[in-house]
Amino acid sequence: MNVALLLPLTGASGALGQAMLNAAQMALFDLADDRLELLTRDTQGSAAGAASAAQSAISDGAQLILGPLLAAEVEAVKPVAQAAHIPVLAFSTATQLAGQGIYLMGFTPDQEIARVTAYAHQHGHNLFALLAPRSPYGEVVSEAVKEAVTANGATLVRSEFYDASTNDMATAVRRFASEGHDYDALFLPEGDGRLKALAPQLPYFDIDPGQVKFLGTGLWDEPGLGTEPELDNAWYAAPPPNLRANFEKRYQELYKTMPPRLATLGYDATALAAVLSHAPEGANFSDAALTSPNGFSGVDGIFRLFPNGLVQRGLGVLEVQRGGGVVIDPAPQSFQDLGQ
Repeated sequence: MNVALLLPLTGASGALGQAMLNAAQMALFDLADDRLELLTRDTQGSAAGAASAAQSAISDGAQLILGPLLAAEVEAVKPVAQAAHIPVLAFSTATQLAGQGIYLMGFTPDQEIARVTAYAHQHGHNLFALLAPRSPYGEVVSEAVKEAVTANGATLVRSEFYDASTNDMATAVRRFASEGHDYDALFLPEGDGRLKALAPQLPYFDIDPGQVKFLGTGLWDEPGLGTEPELDNAWYAAPPPNLRANFEKRYQELYKTMPPRLATLGYDATALAAVLSHAPEGANFSDAALTSPNGFSGVDGIFRLFPNGLVQRGLGVLEVQRGGGVVIDPAPQSFQDLGQ
């Protein structure tokens, strides 16, 4: 049976696409047999390229599509796949595209925020605030924080946004701090270098990490976070790191470089396809099989797909320490633990 893998192997996202392909080939070696053939197609990082790649793979007999990566690519592939009645496991987080045979494997901030908010509330934090970039991601996070705080019976004291393109984090924090510190937990949905530029400004403007618990999103799930002393003991939710650590070690041994964070999606999607190809009655990529309530287990922990196309993941809560993120509340091992 043939399974398509649509990735941007050239263009601006080519390096990430190649890493995801490397990870998919690892899963193929680990779990698939000779009956499963991966039809890899380059989307070139464009909507037109993705649509053409999907048409090519379907013409060659693909029964399931893994990818593409970018929202515009998924939007272009959707009508092509639906016309052929082929399900899609996309790597995007564009929830508006989910459903009708399109399943999203990407990491969405709403579950991360719900998980860490509940944990923070259970540990005495009732007054929440948000300092976020004014961007599509910041807006999504803002809505998720509102929902999570309300669901826990806590209070969102205030939300403030700053220019997403600014390099002047001091001005953004000064303005936020000038309005007072009437909260005991603060969401900071930034990642990479921008978080490291933001963090030192917080105590400088009297937002004391000893009194305010800093909270993050999945953007924090990167190496090197523990080098920022201002973030010591901060919390964020993420997939269990031990499984990914084993994957990263193997990847590095094979390809002589560390994989980017999203490479695991390529592994887990291909692993899922391999598992479903081993069904007793033959390969079964039906909606019923894809949305099994028992879910699946991958290098990012347990996950399951819903008929509406969204993914539910088992996340742990991690604390930032000098060596990086340390699990302080483990991820669930089954969906009986996670709940419906």
